[in-house]
Amino acid sequence: MKEIKLLYLYADMLELYGDYGNIQVLKYRLEKRGIKLIVDKYSLEDNEPDFNSYDIIFAGGGADKEQSILSNDLIRYKKNIKTALNNGVFFLLICGAYQLFGKYYKDVDGNIIPGLEIFDYYTEAIEDRKKRCIGNIIIKSKINDIETEVIGFENHGGQTYNIKTPFGKILTGNGNKFGDIEEGYLEKNVIATYLHGPLLAKNPVIADYIIKYCLERKYKEQIELERLDDTFEEKCREQLLKEFLNKN
Repeated sequence: MKEIKLLYLYADMLELYGDYGNIQVLKYRLEKRGIKLIVDKYSLEDNEPDFNSYDIIFAGGGADKEQSILSNDLIRYKKNIKTALNNGVFFLLICGAYQLFGKYYKDVDGNIIPGLEIFDYYTEAIEDRKKRCIGNIIIKSKINDIETEVIGFENHGGQTYNIKTPFGKILTGNGNKFGDIEEGYLEKNVIATYLHGPLLAKNPVIADYIIKYCLERKYKEQIELERLDDTFEEKCREQLLKEFLNKN
């Protein structure tokens, strides 16, 4: 039986808006195809994980307090994380985790929370605590030559700058910052985004992209994923797209 190994970073502290649902979706879609998902968790004071031994590294969203606590711990593993990234391990990073992998995050009080500096972007919160990019969001993304409308929910005060390869173009919502035309960060083996919801529950195409990528990397063979019955998911997506984009 084929298997995929996933490392869930700081499951006890980075889990806003149902981000754990992303793991549940991966597990469901893998098991429907007879593939096992192994999930390990890492948090503060645990032994150092071997990042390179995993197929997927996942981390969810958290508030400023959690990010400031976790920043120093995460930076200890910068070299190992970068090695895993360069070796093709897939990284799925949501909201707070997205920010932590950049150069830095400046909070509403002007405090600098150092990032891993894995990527060149950086995030700065606006001074007005009540002003946030919040609400339903849809982006147009092209991933593995497939164009898809990605549906999610954003809620962030941080404004992210210097994105060179965005996850997608905004159709409705704010994105990386107020009134932006782009959202998130994308590489072949990286999706970093503000989209909660959870992301993969609303976007099975993205889930299958991650699964296919990880299987082909691990087993070094061309993988054709068995088609699943996504009738229910597609009907939900159709309704959400119609409502959020005001389509007739």
